[in-house]
Amino acid sequence: MSGPVVHVGAGVTCLHGGPVTVVSANARVLVAGQPAATLADNFLVAGCSFAPGTPHPCVRLQWTTTAARVLVNGQPVITQASVGLGLAADQAPQGPPVVALVQPRVVAM
Repeated sequence: MSGPVVHVGAGVTCLHGGPVTVVSANARVLVAGQPAATLADNFLVAGCSFAPGTPHPCVRLQWTTTAARVLVNGQPVITQASVGLGLAADQAPQGPPVVALVQPRVVAM
């Protein structure tokens, strides 16, 4: 999916407003001075508004659709238009993430 490239400092939240921290092993490719986010990175959610029980709080994001033509260290980059899913600790799907704030200058296809 084409769109602006997501980086470590981008504004990503789970569907319920829990902020996402991108833990990246990429130190080579920077976007807006911060590492670009790739499919291989960990996207951890802290502070999902759902309390333990049913439905479960989100603990991480998993991306299903990424940029098709732009790779960083052999991994596709995450764009603002990428499709993902918030997952609970037991891997129960919780809904799509929200990518609200990204840098506008670097666009991937």
